[in-house]
Amino acid sequence: SAADINPIGGISKMDLKGFLRWATEQQGWEACRDIVEATPTAELRPMTDEDGKPLEVQQTDEADMGMTYEELSVFGAMRSYQRCGPVSMFHKLVQQWGPVGKHPNGYECTPAEVAKKVKHFFRMYAINRHKMTTLTPSYHAENYSPDDNRFDLRQFLYPAGWEWQYNRIDELVAKMEGLTSNL
Repeated sequence: SAADINPIGGISKMDLKGFLRWATEQQGWEACRDIVEATPTAELRPMTDEDGKPLEVQQTDEADMGMTYEELSVFGAMRSYQRCGPVSMFHKLVQQWGPVGKHPNGYECTPAEVAKKVKHFFRMYAINRHKMTTLTPSYHAENYSPDDNRFDLRQFLYPAGWEWQYNRIDELVAKMEGLTSNL
């Protein structure tokens, strides 16, 4: 971590935005409105030119991630709380974001679009999961351990290709699109 204390690091960005909106509307903390409306960025690229004049945001978190925070919240909750892998997440999101539901940004997704988003999420998860392991991974032979990660028994290295799961999703997309084109 880049800081000794990170008070918002473990909070869902959508929950944080909701709290800041509440603080603005209910408590009158107008400075919170600027935070909610700001484009999320790591600010790793200059925000001003050589003369100090403001530039357009050149790097955004969502562009870097390839997904919106709304999507990330859905993916994260399904992976963590519902224990979804790629195929089960695809099944659920086809229902939630397809013809009977709506994507968090308000549009309907085809099965192929859902598949692309799910595959991208799991690829990014697989190549970045090890960064979430703050302590040296260790073998847990007992339920008790003095290390802070004792309850996080998930593996931390994943295959980035998810070959079987991605092939299964492709089969399901082909089947679903075949059904809809025959209607």
